[in-house]
Amino acid sequence: MREIHGLTQLEELVGEELGVSRWHTVTQDQVLAFAASTGDQQWIHVDPVAAAAGPFGRTVAHGYLTLSMIPFLTKQVYRVVGLRMVVNYGLNKVRFPNPVPVGSQVRDRLTLLSVTESERGHQAVIGHRIEVDTPDRIACVAETVSLLVE
Repeated sequence: MREIHGLTQLEELVGEELGVSRWHTVTQDQVLAFAASTGDQQWIHVDPVAAAAGPFGRTVAHGYLTLSMIPFLTKQVYRVVGLRMVVNYGLNKVRFPNPVPVGSQVRDRLTLLSVTESERGHQAVIGHRIEVDTPDRIACVAETVSLLVE
């Protein structure tokens, strides 16, 4: 994990790739737990028999499950030392260009897009590219906005 010491050092990294997380295998149990907690029981996620005959040949993770893995994957890549707190502030762009088949692996590639001062602290915008273990496949692209308070 990369340690960044304070906002000054973070600001120096704008435009750079912060790193890449480890691979994480997406399991059917994980998909089922997400379906149960969100109520999204669409057959392409929860019914392996029906999904085998469907467009992807097997069950696939929810797009929002893939998006929700960003905090888990980000913690493997970097942290800013010396802050009082970091709070999720929102999202800018989010797209799901490719499915994540159950049993495949994903990882997150992070790029620091900006750091700007705000009323409550600083806002950092991170670009995320969640890659699937199939060559050149991107499952999710998103920009997260975090509030950083010293």
